[in-house]
Amino acid sequence: MIISVASGKGGTGKTTIAVNLALFLARENSAKVQLLDCDVEEPNAHLFLKPKLDTSQPVTIPVPKIDDSMCTLCGRCAEVCAYNALAVLKDQVMVFDQLCHGCGGCTLLCPEKAIAEKDREMGVLEAGKSGSINFVHGRLNIGEAMAGPLIRAVKERIDPDAVTIIDVPPGTSCPVVESVKGSDYTLLVTEPTPFGLNDLELAVGVVRKLGIPIGVIINRADLGDRGVKDYCQREAIPVLGEIPYDHKLARLYSTGIAILNEEERYLQIFARIWNLIESQVQVELQAQSG
Repeated sequence: MIISVASGKGGTGKTTIAVNLALFLARENSAKVQLLDCDVEEPNAHLFLKPKLDTSQPVTIPVPKIDDSMCTLCGRCAEVCAYNALAVLKDQVMVFDQLCHGCGGCTLLCPEKAIAEKDREMGVLEAGKSGSINFVHGRLNIGEAMAGPLIRAVKERIDPDAVTIIDVPPGTSCPVVESVKGSDYTLLVTEPTPFGLNDLELAVGVVRKLGIPIGVIINRADLGDRGVKDYCQREAIPVLGEIPYDHKLARLYSTGIAILNEEERYLQIFARIWNLIESQVQVELQAQSG
């Protein structure tokens, strides 16, 4: 089972939920558990799980390399590039590596076969273990414009025999879609404020377009207003759990300590979240098969 943990905005507690759900499953569930941190621009799940990373490998993307001796400056490569990664001047073709999505269209359609491909490193993938939890994350190189290829490399490590928790980048952009797609269920973490509600609505729209069942967790639930709860009721979105505002949780977070490593009283909250996820996934599977 693949559970993605997302949010319409940063700072809602998404990583806190992902990390502690993985810790709960590792303690209370007999299944294998893995956590993938796909927030590759700023991965921080490792700060709480503190895994021993024993694997590190570069992740590359193929970009065009022009053979000037064969190129006739016909401009076909620039015409087929949807990302403006190539510009044909009067005496050369310029390649903007960081705009290239590695689709290979220019190489395939060059009439003179003057374009080859070279690998450009755009990040690194690291993997290891935190207790019984298998851990994988990606680190995007500074200045990189695209997170998608690195997120795909992280998701290639999904173990089909494990319960996989995916920590998704914040927002509703392309990296979020890349991280969430293929999930069996998506948890949307929000806060009970007008900003939280606005961004929750955007996130719900994205995940529903992908056809993935959703549930909401409200962090700092005893602050703010009822806007999020009323919205979830109108949209028939289950609220799976509520995390209260607690100064101690903030102190734990600031020192890189996971909630369940210090506060046993929160076990029942994560037990309820997991039980509701399991039951809703089962209902969805029965609906699809029947």
